[in-house]
Amino acid sequence: MAQVRTLEAANAFLEKEYWPEWNECFARPVKDFPDQHRPMGEIQDLAAILCHAEDRIIANDYTFSFAGRRHQIGREQVQAGMRRQRLRVELRLDGQLRARYQGRYLTIGECDPRAAVLAPAARKPPRKDHNAGGKSGWMQGFFDRPAPALWKLIGDGT
Repeated sequence: MAQVRTLEAANAFLEKEYWPEWNECFARPVKDFPDQHRPMGEIQDLAAILCHAEDRIIANDYTFSFAGRRHQIGREQVQAGMRRQRLRVELRLDGQLRARYQGRYLTIGECDPRAAVLAPAARKPPRKDHNAGGKSGWMQGFFDRPAPALWKLIGDGT
């Protein structure tokens, strides 16, 4: 309708004719828009809102894993019924790691990775399973011995 055939002509038409007419019909001055922002309350924690949060399960030893590391819940914060329950782990924008259980923040500490390696050595060795199959020595070499040819075992057929 405007007889526009090139990109330059289309841009000129938009800037000089179409947008001024559109704004005259539909645009309102900014003074008609009141400020709808409300002040932050004490309930809102902006650092907790603007963080990366994941749910984790509390292990039997009151630890949880996050980002490939184990973290221990502080001894003074441990309570009955906490094992196998969900825990919200928050990685904040400043790099701080926080854990929240039932609406309250817990004190946590990173577990020593060397302690996890040393701990299994302190346990007594597991019992030997005699029914494990293939672990005893009485069948050793049985299948390695040569067997007679099959045609000798069947016979000559008469």
